[in-house]
Amino acid sequence: MTIGVLQMDFLIPGARSLKDKRRVLNSLKQQLRNRFNCSVAETAFNDLWGRAQLTACVVSNEGRHANEQLNEIAHFASNKAGAELLDYRIEML
Repeated sequence: MTIGVLQMDFLIPGARSLKDKRRVLNSLKQQLRNRFNCSVAETAFNDLWGRAQLTACVVSNEGRHANEQLNEIAHFASNKAGAELLDYRIEML
């Protein structure tokens, strides 16, 4: 069994308040959950309007499959309006 963890750092240029930021992030988190059946949570920059870090987690029988799925998640998240993907890191456990 392999657990894959993806940390994604985002810039949210249109956010003028934490409420604006949450609206963008909640939409993105729900889309990721629905499309990829993964766990997603905001893990850093909780009090900053324009920055966010989301962490996604998947479990698979093969490390290669988990890695492919996490790369697809990062690619999907990079194409979403409202949030710019700055950087991402993948770790296999």
